[in-house]
Amino acid sequence: MSDRVKKLQQILDRYNIEAMLISKPENRRYISGFTGSAGTLLIDKQNAYLFTDFRYVEQVKEQCPGFKVIQIGDDFYQKLLHLLQKSGVSRLGFETHYVTYESYDKMAGELSGVQLVPVKDIAEELRLIKNSEELQLIEKAVDITDRAYSEMLQLVKTGMTEKELALELEFIMRRLGAQGRAFDFIVASGPRGALPHGVASDRVIQPGDMVTIDCGAVYKGYHSDMTRNFVLGKADEKQQEIYNIVLEAQVAGIEAVRPGVPAASVDLAARGVIERYGYAQNFGHGTGHGVGLAIHEGPRISFQEQELILKPGMVLTVEPGIYLPGWGGVRIEDIVLVTENGCRILTKTPKNQLPVI
Repeated sequence: MSDRVKKLQQILDRYNIEAMLISKPENRRYISGFTGSAGTLLIDKQNAYLFTDFRYVEQVKEQCPGFKVIQIGDDFYQKLLHLLQKSGVSRLGFETHYVTYESYDKMAGELSGVQLVPVKDIAEELRLIKNSEELQLIEKAVDITDRAYSEMLQLVKTGMTEKELALELEFIMRRLGAQGRAFDFIVASGPRGALPHGVASDRVIQPGDMVTIDCGAVYKGYHSDMTRNFVLGKADEKQQEIYNIVLEAQVAGIEAVRPGVPAASVDLAARGVIERYGYAQNFGHGTGHGVGLAIHEGPRISFQEQELILKPGMVLTVEPGIYLPGWGGVRIEDIVLVTENGCRILTKTPKNQLPVI
């Protein structure tokens, strides 16, 4: 049985449950190794089961050593109840942040005699610390993103739309080995840069525009995330000013990343710089988030996260920004790894000065 299953079994008592159902795709993959699209894990203190349909039975046998595969059709709850009764499970945990009310209502009606216990982030807790294999996959996704972004810059020209730029970037990533894009790329030019999540539009990029690009690749299930800016033509004084403030804030945030400190300290370090320059009201999101099997996962880098302590092996983004309605915006984002003594920046794309294309 895998170490991940054993770790999950060891913390069941903490949640006062005897078994746990896992159905969220990233958690299911992390615990079992299963990459299919349909399946539910049942982990009790002695056993690990994976329920799936006919399509995936052989795949489970290949990918999930140590798991007992249970083939289901329309009889999932009957077979689940049988196993729970056989194992003497009376308190069953479920992923409260993933299971819909409809699914919960169905479970409550079908699992007679079993108390359903809402559990939040039991698998996510284990995913916070990346092992060496996970780090290699994340670094590969980061490398693909760095290389693709560099190639894309050579293609930028007046008259391109934001969507065309996003498509070029995705094509390059796939050619370099990406499984796909990590999310809908943000390409926000000119005044659209004031939209923190300004997904690429039909807007034509104009000379003098500041362009913000937030992009990432997926490689063997693991994600990368990077934001960079450039100006098409010549940068003006205001663009340089805002860029330099955000860069100073981002560097301050990265310098605050080290083991043993609250996640809030990273946010406050970056936020403090922006506040000193008078743009506090123009930075309205958290400074970062974890990255792994999901593009957004723990740890959350926010001034509210005073109790979440950074530990070696955590992978997170540092991405402060300033957004000025009617003018545009700047965000700079790197992925960093918390190390034993501080942190290591995984993103390699240059940022020390505002690029002019």
